[in-house]
Order: sequence, then structure tokens, then C-alpha cells
Amino acid sequence: MRALILRDIRLGIRAGGGALIGVLFFLTVIAVVPFGVGPDLNLLARIGPAMLWIGALLASLLGLDRLFQADREDGALDILLMQEHPLMLTVFSKCLAHWIATGLPLVLAAPLLALFMNVEPLAIGAATLTLAVGTPAITFIGAVGAAVAVSLPRGGLLVSILVLPLTVPVLVFGVSAIYAAVEEPAPFMPPFLILAAITLFFAVLGPLAAAAALRASTD
Repeated sequence: MRALILRDIRLGIRAGGGALIGVLFFLTVIAVVPFGVGPDLNLLARIGPAMLWIGALLASLLGLDRLFQADREDGALDILLMQEHPLMLTVFSKCLAHWIATGLPLVLAAPLLALFMNVEPLAIGAATLTLAVGTPAITFIGAVGAAVAVSLPRGGLLVSILVLPLTVPVLVFGVSAIYAAVEEPAPFMPPFLILAAITLFFAVLGPLAAAAALRASTD
């Protein structure tokens, strides 16, 4: 697993810019919001947490179609399917490597990009924490879509269409936790714990479903 994770991290960083592409797309989404809503700092501060999550969600969808596609093109996927180790653990390792290469840079960039939206410090901390907990769920969900579309030559759009509706609960509870942190009467922990539970749930279900889809695609 360690060797596979390190290999996929190196490949993820090299392929098409990897983390840089995701961060630049994240920056683009956040940068255009003030032009659309105007220079109202109070409005930007109010919608800032939601825009951070939307930008991170859309940036996380980039490259999901390459999660297994590159391995299929060079024949590595056939080797992974024939190995004696459980395929579910292999898929989990690839998801973890993909998140480290593409999702973690988004989490690290979120505090800086939040300054563009005039987000208060408490909300910045809550946004960073919820993104760190919630973005892995997007990767695990995306692995299922990537496995379903692995045999298609241009499955990038299909992966996004399949994955986006399933990520709505992650978005809802991630944004709810941020607003709960800045609004005194609203408790932060309930939506945050639900967000963590969603990530843990898909950490098991995602690799399992993706492994089944990969085996079905080779039959």
C-alpha cells in the first residue's frame, strides 16, 4: 500500500499539473465571485464559506476520471486486478494518494483564498477543518464514478455527472458546520460529526463499490 500510494502521488503531481491545476481552478472560482456579486464586503463575508466549499468541490472533480484511466491505458490496471491483495484495499490506497495529491493542496489553499471573500478568522478555521474532513469523501465517491467510466474513452464529463449529486450531502453539512461555528446559538459539532460520518461511510462503501465496478468492466 505504501509503494502504491507513493507511486500514485508522484504520478498525480506530474500528470497535467496535478495539484497546481486544482488550486488554480479553486482560485479562479473564488476570484470571480466578487466581480459577480459586487464589492459589498458584508455580502462577501456571508457567502464566503459557501463559495469556498463550492469551489473546492468543483476543483476536486478535476482529474477524477484519471483515477483509473491511466492505469488502464498502460496495463497496470490488469496487474492490480490479478494481484492477491484485496482490490478494495488497492482502490482505497489510490483514493488516498489522489486526495493527498489534489485534495490536500485545496485544503491548504483555502485559508488564503478565504481572505479574498472577507471571511472572518473563526470561519476560516472552520472552513479549513471541514474541508480537511469532507474532501476525502468526494474522492471516495468519485472513485465509484471513475470506475464505472473507466472503459469509456471520454468519461470525464460522465464522472462529474455521476458524482456531483452524491456529493450534495457533503456540501450541505460542510457549509452548515461553518455557519454553525460563527453563529453562537448554533452548535458546531452535530453537522461536523455528520460530515465526518459521511466520510467514514464512503471510505468503506466507495472503494468496495469501485472495486466491484472495476471487475465488472473487465469481464
